[in-house]
Amino acid sequence: MHPKRIILMYISEVSGHRSATLAIEKAIKVFQPQSEILNINAFNYTNPISEKVINRIYMEVIKYTPKLWDYLYDNPKVVKSLEKIKSNIHKSNSPKLKKLFDKFNPDLVVCTQAYPCGMVADYKKTYNVDLPLVAVLTDYIPHAYWVYDTVNYYITPTEDVSLRLEKKGVEKCKIKSLGIPFDHKFNQKLNSDEIYHKLKLNPYKPVVLIMGGGQGLGPVKTIVKSLEKSEHDLQELIVTGTNKKLFRSLKRKIKHYKKDIRIFGFVQNIHELMHISKVIISKPGGVTTAEVLSMKLPMVIVKPIPGQEINNTNFLTFKGAAIKVDEPKEVYQVIDELLEDKTKLELLKQAAGQIAKPDASMDIAKLLLSL
Repeated sequence: MHPKRIILMYISEVSGHRSATLAIEKAIKVFQPQSEILNINAFNYTNPISEKVINRIYMEVIKYTPKLWDYLYDNPKVVKSLEKIKSNIHKSNSPKLKKLFDKFNPDLVVCTQAYPCGMVADYKKTYNVDLPLVAVLTDYIPHAYWVYDTVNYYITPTEDVSLRLEKKGVEKCKIKSLGIPFDHKFNQKLNSDEIYHKLKLNPYKPVVLIMGGGQGLGPVKTIVKSLEKSEHDLQELIVTGTNKKLFRSLKRKIKHYKKDIRIFGFVQNIHELMHISKVIISKPGGVTTAEVLSMKLPMVIVKPIPGQEINNTNFLTFKGAAIKVDEPKEVYQVIDELLEDKTKLELLKQAAGQIAKPDASMDIAKLLLSL
């Protein structure tokens, strides 16, 4: 087998979409170290100025007018009305893609976000190119922006998602339920004592991990304040990601809190923090969720944003793998209940294990190398 030349496409540098491409790249290199891989931010490559503007608008919308995002997300009327605009954007980007593909000469293209997937799908039609295109879905509900005739394979998180994709018109033979790709280090056996020692934590006190995704979003400060009311002697690990404002704010307030709190910025050892945690309070991003499920870590979701987060939350709660809390001020009650009810905690772990796909990245890599 000759070394594969593969282009992996995502959008946004700090995102689950990018984490997914990095996980796929790492897995491919395990099986075929000599393969050539180009991991590229497709939005930045084709529209660098628009990327910054649209990212800023998106962040403003989900922070201040989430109901607007809820209306726009996978709304059939919106999808139809945007069809012509989307087609024109794709056509204008096709020459840039042609230049990239002619230079790199890929054996296949893999997209972990719908925007580049649609762009490459339309490029294939415009230039009548038979280039294998693989769409890797990183959320638990498939939206209409993914659906294109020229996509060769769809990789879905679960069989439930595959069925929904079929209902949207995708042929069954094109769909593989292999899971959401994440770094295989989350499956490694870890030494709890070493992690407790490294972080200077007490192994006999419960650890609660609090995250707001890579960008540190969500009501993190309200959650921390709520946990002050907990009856348990908690150790809290707070990961603020790239949100420096949140990091500084929590650092200033930490001396006023009674609980044992450790604050981290953007870290590379989330798998270690998850390993020693009793519960995680987090946004339900697709990749984060896949990591949490693989570690069978009970998950509490607080005030998810409309769109993909609500959909992911509905899936997880329906499967019994997570608990949703609508009011951040009440999160301490849920945490106390879980820490006191070992049966409930165990049921959450079991449910997570039943829908987890810990070998997703490796299975996806094997499929890609076989094409």
